[in-house]
Amino acid sequence: MKASLKAHFEPERSSAIATLFLPAGDARIKASITEATFSKGPSLNSLLLSLEKPGSFIIDYNVPNQDFRFQFMNTVRLAEKPVSLTYTHMLGARQTAIDGSLQIDPANKLSVNYSFGSGNCKVKYAYAHGEFGRILVEPVYDLSKNTWDFAVSKKYDGGDSLKANYQTSSKVLGLEWNRDSKTNGCFKISAAFNLAEKNAIPKVFAESTLNYDF
Repeated sequence: MKASLKAHFEPERSSAIATLFLPAGDARIKASITEATFSKGPSLNSLLLSLEKPGSFIIDYNVPNQDFRFQFMNTVRLAEKPVSLTYTHMLGARQTAIDGSLQIDPANKLSVNYSFGSGNCKVKYAYAHGEFGRILVEPVYDLSKNTWDFAVSKKYDGGDSLKANYQTSSKVLGLEWNRDSKTNGCFKISAAFNLAEKNAIPKVFAESTLNYDF
């Protein structure tokens, strides 16, 4: 049995999510709660139950909303190259999306996301540079909005990584520092700068995740 605790900190508010994982054969059951579950006494608010089999399917049930979310994954080979497909359907919202990715070679990957109904479609190209692919460049083109997003990240020894991303439609620049430690958990600090506003104060966020094995 495993558990994790994630805390999110902002200047205006903070939040926390606790998740419990239970083995169920080759699948597992997951239960997630937030601080809203106990803010006004024990309740079912924000309780999320999931049944998942990694690389195959995820079924989420939102208890307070009585709503389901289905996700199915599969990988096939096309011209000797792996193609990963993901089908997602949200029952209550009646939203369906398909994600597909083609691993051209160890350094190059092409991904497409399409949402039915809205017709939103995004195409992402990922290029991993260097001997161990520690520098990752990811341009994203949104066909419905005719806009570009760009992201560059670099991994360092010891579990540290830095990432910068820019959204051309909103002119928001994001910076992110991650530390992933097997003993001390994960920690992330991020900042968002709205370049469309003069003298805008950046929004700063922090996240901390602790993992437990029982």
